Amino acid sequence: MAEVVLNGVSKTFGATEAVRHVSMTVPDGAFVVLLGPTGAGKTTTLRLIAGLEAPDAGTITIGGEVVNGTSPAERNVAMVFQQYSLYPHLTVRENLEFPLKSPILRTPKAEIDRRISEVAKVLRIDHKLDNKSTQLSGGEMQRVSIGRALVREPAIFLMDEPLSSLDAKLRSELRVELKRIQAQLGATVLYVTHDQIEAMTMATHVGVLDEGGLVQFGTPREIYENPVSTYVASRLGLPRINLLPVSVFPGAPADAAIIGLRPEQIEQGAGREAKVTRVEHLGDQMRVHLDLEGQAITTLADPHQNYATGDTLKIQPRDPLYFDATGQRI
Repeated sequence: MAEVVLNGVSKTFGATEAVRHVSMTVPDGAFVVLLGPTGAGKTTTLRLIAGLEAPDAGTITIGGEVVNGTSPAERNVAMVFQQYSLYPHLTVRENLEFPLKSPILRTPKAEIDRRISEVAKVLRIDHKLDNKSTQLSGGEMQRVSIGRALVREPAIFLMDEPLSSLDAKLRSELRVELKRIQAQLGATVLYVTHDQIEAMTMATHVGVLDEGGLVQFGTPREIYENPVSTYVASRLGLPRINLLPVSVFPGAPADAAIIGLRPEQIEQGAGREAKVTRVEHLGDQMRVHLDLEGQAITTLADPHQNYATGDTLKIQPRDPLYFDATGQRI
């Protein structure tokens, strides 16, 4: 595996600046998640690292070597896409063998057999090797798709929303599996998603992108607890952070225009009165939606509480975040 360094990388398509002066280090053995909405530049960043696009400016280094101008095959990277892209007429074994049989790699048959056996065990599909890919479930097909990348033993895995086409249960299961595989292999992974749960549960580092620029880079905890802006604060956390005018709660710093309150930063039992507008029972927690002077607020409550629409609660902030009028953190 290898460290990947982007230094001032930019890419423009016509009048659109898809990636703007991005500088970032993907540490060796790290699981880095790029997070942001559609159009933020996540997939273009992956394609630049893979060599499928050429940067207009900046350098890309993989394993200490600048790879600008080299072909995708020379970069020793492997991409996993949202769609499985398996050959339906081939068995699982044949699909896994395919990248190793390329004329560039010229992998000996004994080495191919060894790698396939090891990867199939890691992915827990060793009992499916002789099945056609059309006989697999969605989760099994995505495991094979991931396996085709693993058998190559690349310097870095580039994954473009590989779980987004699966149902919620499968996504949850494969999140755990993918993290287990990454840790077991010590693999370097750069993973693109707009799903904040994937970012929080899988990443060692998160890079938040906005309109092609890298806004903040750090551990999931750093991003969650110390966001540099309202934009970053809104990318992580479920339910989303409450962003309110500072007039709602007194005591803000002089330059503050917005107070940010995570649902768990709202204490109940004292402070200002708010009216319950909706209650969501989620088993292990309860979300309570409130109205305070026309401001919608979401907080968490003990699931055994008997709150109902129309009830009145007293609430006050605890360790709030403050932002200026432009949304930058104070």
